[in-house]
Amino acid sequence: MKKDTIRIAVRKFAPFEAAMEKLWKAYCAHSGCTLEAEMIALDVQPLYETTLGSGGLACGEWDIAHLNTDWIYEAYSESAVEDLAPYISRSAPEGYPDGWTSSLLQMQQFDKKIVGLPFHDGPECLIYRKDLFDDPAEQQLFFQLHGRPLSLPQTWEEFEEIARFFNRPDAGLYGCVFACYPDDHNTVFDFCLQLWTRGGELSSGDGRIGINTPEAAEGLDFYRRIIKNKDAVHPGTAGYDSVEAGMAFARGEVAMMVNWFGFASMCEVYPQSAVKGKTDVSLIPGKAGKETASLNVYWLYTIGSGSSYKQTAYDFISFALRRENDKLLTLEGGIGCRISTWNDEEVNRIIPYYHKLEELHRYARSMPLKSNWAAIASIINEAMLNAMNTTLPTAVILQEAQNKIDSINQ
Repeated sequence: MKKDTIRIAVRKFAPFEAAMEKLWKAYCAHSGCTLEAEMIALDVQPLYETTLGSGGLACGEWDIAHLNTDWIYEAYSESAVEDLAPYISRSAPEGYPDGWTSSLLQMQQFDKKIVGLPFHDGPECLIYRKDLFDDPAEQQLFFQLHGRPLSLPQTWEEFEEIARFFNRPDAGLYGCVFACYPDDHNTVFDFCLQLWTRGGELSSGDGRIGINTPEAAEGLDFYRRIIKNKDAVHPGTAGYDSVEAGMAFARGEVAMMVNWFGFASMCEVYPQSAVKGKTDVSLIPGKAGKETASLNVYWLYTIGSGSSYKQTAYDFISFALRRENDKLLTLEGGIGCRISTWNDEEVNRIIPYYHKLEELHRYARSMPLKSNWAAIASIINEAMLNAMNTTLPTAVILQEAQNKIDSINQ
């Protein structure tokens, strides 16, 4: 690598890539920095492998990296990322910390160390085609078929019923889509949402991860059934990650999905979106009598502990966190993390459901902070693949996975 080049590992997603290029160009114009930026866009698992799996942040291969909060405790435990607290004490980002909600500042703080700053957020939610749900002809047909009004699904059974209703392959429309790409993230997130929305818990008070529970079995039974339901699900589901599922929705191929808020926002700003003005968001379905849940996994700017350009890296991140730049990320199709962006009049005019972020955050939960979470997530991912691709009984799948988790649990 060139000595006059700063290397940035970017989560692969067109809006992220576009925003990061613009931010670096603006930073150089503002600061006079003459370093070139080599930005490499990577899917989730390759991003993890190059930054943490193979030690790229610690050895200086990467100066800056997007890491998600699933990995941040591992990054901290392995001293792979720089403590930003001394930099912040000398020159804090604009409005720090009051410019952000506490829920976006906590997961990267350990003792008095701060090992990342918020880049992109947006909890999981129900994303749906409001033009289809609001269509009088669709409402009448649904009532004739099901004897009840067409309304947003409150339970997973209603979700499947509505997905079957809107599934029209001949018209290029499918009832729903899931992100089942086996990268130790997409299916793991779906597992947790199925568990939580049925009243289950992922970990006990002593930190033990327990997935062999009645709620987990019920959720897994439902999930393995609906994924194979060709009368309800987009045919690309098995190979899609969350980005590809979001793009299918933006192309107008899907009536509804449970995905990250950012993919709803993207539908309003992505130039090729076929559903601009036709999209809305709501709470995730669940089990009757149980409270809904969402998932709060957010992305961070981090600096590699082996970087040769730590001060420049921090100065760039601080610049990128400014009000106008957080808004820029949002208008490119990401989700800014500042309260000012959430309340921005222009943003809410372009993305009319942006104000719902606060409600979604009220039900958002986070993954356990464990140094071996990546290994545990891999075991859950394997269980989900067994559920989707084999005829093994759910009870057997969960017991085998639990045994493996118990063998490594810390």
